[in-house]
Amino acid sequence: MKTWCSTLSALLIGLAATAAQAQDAASCPPQAAAPTPQQLQQAQARAKDRGFLWRLSKDGRTHHLFGTIHVGTLDWALPGPRVRTALLDAQAIALELDPLDPAIQSSLRGGNAAPPALPPTLAERLARQVRRACLPAQALAGLHPMMQAMTVLVMEAARDGLHAAYGQEFMLAGFARARGLPVISLETPERQLAALVPDDPVQAERAIALTVDQLDSGLSRGVLKRMAAAWERGDLDELADYERWCDCMNSAEEKALLVALNDERNPAMADRIAALHDDGRRLFVAVGALHMTGPKALPALLRARGFQVERVAFQ
Repeated sequence: MKTWCSTLSALLIGLAATAAQAQDAASCPPQAAAPTPQQLQQAQARAKDRGFLWRLSKDGRTHHLFGTIHVGTLDWALPGPRVRTALLDAQAIALELDPLDPAIQSSLRGGNAAPPALPPTLAERLARQVRRACLPAQALAGLHPMMQAMTVLVMEAARDGLHAAYGQEFMLAGFARARGLPVISLETPERQLAALVPDDPVQAERAIALTVDQLDSGLSRGVLKRMAAAWERGDLDELADYERWCDCMNSAEEKALLVALNDERNPAMADRIAALHDDGRRLFVAVGALHMTGPKALPALLRARGFQVERVAFQ
């Protein structure tokens, strides 16, 4: 595991070097610091399984499906024994998108829709949130306003000790590179952007306004914190009940946004996983945990595609 820890350390140092530097102010979200070798060793010593893991069996081969959350802590970035065993058995790592692929990052920054000209009031509200996150203007230059709002949302999670740099996808992409395994993207940047950023300028403006509303009220921060707590303790029922407790599904518009972001992407990802199975390699597949819930939950869709699907108990 030494190589794994070294890769994670190097990755976080690189992220710290390239990320927008927050201003030195008490009101700014804290940044994730690159861990020392001693901190990595201590985190590895106390590593435990978190999140959600399924075993997928078909045609005499076994894969694993892991439900992630896109923020975390250093402890969360290091896998526990059952997740580690599943990883060491894998011949390829499949993620929604490879977060370390420069071409993918460039595509995400470029966007797939013309940014709308926001009304002055909304533009100022978004700018105020960017300033509150202590992000220099150049850090978000060229990003669609919806992507700017989502970036601020992730930055806000850092106030509760949850950092994007410690998200499991970064750990998994780094692990694959350390072991010389291929990293496969289940989606394209264009597909993710299409789900996040509506093509219609009026709908895009409304989606931005809803996101800024949640930032202004503090709702988004509370929701992400509760999601993270459910993920840490492996409480799939809590996540499945998201629409009831998030207080973010109060209109048809908000419900449509969630369906586009979550349910509508799942069938294509299930098809992609099934196709990768046919290639013959053992897979470790990691997808956001909300994709494991709802009427089109990935485990159910994979079961319908002929896989035997079994939840792996952590305790």
